[in-house]
Amino acid sequence: MPTSISKNSEFRIDQSSQIKTAAIEAKAIELGFSKIGFASPYTSSHQKDELSQFISEGREGDMDWLANKIETRSSPKVLWSEAQTVISLGINYGPKENPIQGLKFSKRGMISVYARGRDYHDVVKSKTKHLARWLTSQYGGDAKFFVDTAPVMEKPLAAKAGIGWQGKHTNLVSRDFGSWLFLGEIFTTLKFPVSMPVKDSCGKCTKCVDICPTEAIDNFGKIDPNKCISYLTIEHKGHISPQYRIAMGNRIYGCDDCLAVCPWNKFGITTKEDGFRPKPGMILPRLSELLELDDATFRKKFSGSPIKRTGRDRFIRNVLIAAGNSSDQTLIRPVYAKLKDHSPLVRAMAVWALGCLSPVFALEAKNNFLKEEHDKNVISEWMSIKVQKISGS
Repeated sequence: MPTSISKNSEFRIDQSSQIKTAAIEAKAIELGFSKIGFASPYTSSHQKDELSQFISEGREGDMDWLANKIETRSSPKVLWSEAQTVISLGINYGPKENPIQGLKFSKRGMISVYARGRDYHDVVKSKTKHLARWLTSQYGGDAKFFVDTAPVMEKPLAAKAGIGWQGKHTNLVSRDFGSWLFLGEIFTTLKFPVSMPVKDSCGKCTKCVDICPTEAIDNFGKIDPNKCISYLTIEHKGHISPQYRIAMGNRIYGCDDCLAVCPWNKFGITTKEDGFRPKPGMILPRLSELLELDDATFRKKFSGSPIKRTGRDRFIRNVLIAAGNSSDQTLIRPVYAKLKDHSPLVRAMAVWALGCLSPVFALEAKNNFLKEEHDKNVISEWMSIKVQKISGS
């Protein structure tokens, strides 16, 4: 939900000729923001049409909230009719090293860069709230601020405000910070001169399209979330289709491939925000240790992290897929233990992972566990465990 801030709420005079946007920009930088731009709250019908098509094609998957309030989501003016300007804000969370390097360590899990530190919602919200309060104290008017918590299309607004442009991977790209920007917005009743949008500078580059492990991105800047590893490991609530499990590799929460490969990242810099720096144990944690997490230890380990919202069962589902892809025989025992887990989501992926690590051992376990299993999805995984043919027989 939006948060409202007002001072002299009856004050609605257009002061665009008196207000100096440079002072607001300076305050934003002082608070730790990396980029700021100003946009009109009016949007074209094209934006709504694209969103409607996205929903009609069923590409939202389990993200039901995208289908809600399409009118509101596609226009800031519908969300708040009194808004005269949208202030778009970006804050750099660039990693110290290219995260793709972590894909080589199959015994460890890959966590997306954005989730390695404090929950970005909390960090960006605090700064956005501070700026909104300062704005109303200096110039009056009303303001509402948002950080990924309301039907606001942040990336198109940021592009409109000149923060960057939407690359072929659909994420925002900045000439100054590459692909590593968190976004926030302030809607205000004050009218400011709008910023100039920047040119789309992707050109003929298709690196983000080519690197996608599940071919979720096409050459026209469209993404199918139902194939995207970030969606599958974070938003998807059910069982992950076998066709994507191998491609997931050791990615246990999100995927940075299409961001990390962007050539514009050569101009990026490591974040200076302490809250975005990785917490201990968040860079390439051992799969063996993660498999030991129960609900209580999961919540404790990921307190203050966006990972906590995914829940223990979905997270362990992801870890088990990484274990199955690891070829690490030392993981057989902890994977086997998950065959008795309370969650069908976990048990099903434990069956798959055990089948990858040791088909013979999995076949033996099938005889013990299948007869006591009642969940249809877990049963289906057990039924996929077949007798292995012996060469020359």
